[in-house]
Amino acid sequence: MRVGVAATAPLGADVLERLAATHEIDFLLTRPDAPRGRGRRVGPPPAKEAAERLGIRVHQPEKPELPEDVDRVVVCAYGLYIPPRLLERALFLNVHPSLLPRWRGAAPVERAILAGDEETGVTIHETVAELDAGPVSAQERWRIGDADAGETFAHAAKVAVRLLDEVLDDPQFEPQHGETTYAEKITPADRELDLSDPVDAWRRVRALAPHIGARGALHGRRVTVWRARLEDGRFVPEVVQPEGRTRMAYDEFVRGLR
Repeated sequence: MRVGVAATAPLGADVLERLAATHEIDFLLTRPDAPRGRGRRVGPPPAKEAAERLGIRVHQPEKPELPEDVDRVVVCAYGLYIPPRLLERALFLNVHPSLLPRWRGAAPVERAILAGDEETGVTIHETVAELDAGPVSAQERWRIGDADAGETFAHAAKVAVRLLDEVLDDPQFEPQHGETTYAEKITPADRELDLSDPVDAWRRVRALAPHIGARGALHGRRVTVWRARLEDGRFVPEVVQPEGRTRMAYDEFVRGLR
């Protein structure tokens, strides 16, 4: 069976590396190189970096296109709409890090943590024209606990590849069941901490770490908070980054103010 992967973001890169350990991957379909980081220098997407390390052929069209026919295309954090004409050429299986139909869309892990969901999961479903609406082949759930987004993404990749190993050859599908909710993209407003609500602030830090960062004012200084904890109902920062500075322990930040 011939398998391609469509992926761009770090989650897709993680799934690609793990899947390549057990399957021969014919190609990676990913987005073109783009400006990245604070310096906005043009660089490859994370999935391309992973593919090049693994010796997998990379295809980077502006609009999705298959370089050749394959039996399966595993889609994970690709980021572009796949048109129906391509969906007719292979079975596309999407890896989505939520319990579909809850949190369809761009930021399912972040929205689940922000909402205070007790559980999240991974869903393997058929890619269809409607966003994250295809029938489900496999799904697994787990408790979020105190995990941040980075830890949740890492666990999701591990579970996703195990599920793909089980269903890739002969997937069986059933419709999605439950209430549909949508995970909109994270906006600048979503990053702002409301320190009058310690629980919400703690969730916001976890939801946006380590890839985006929650922002607020501490002791009159604007900072990004990368790690925090709840202690007796209080919001306690642990790792912060003042504007124009590097990350540091909160205690170090406070000593600097003195």
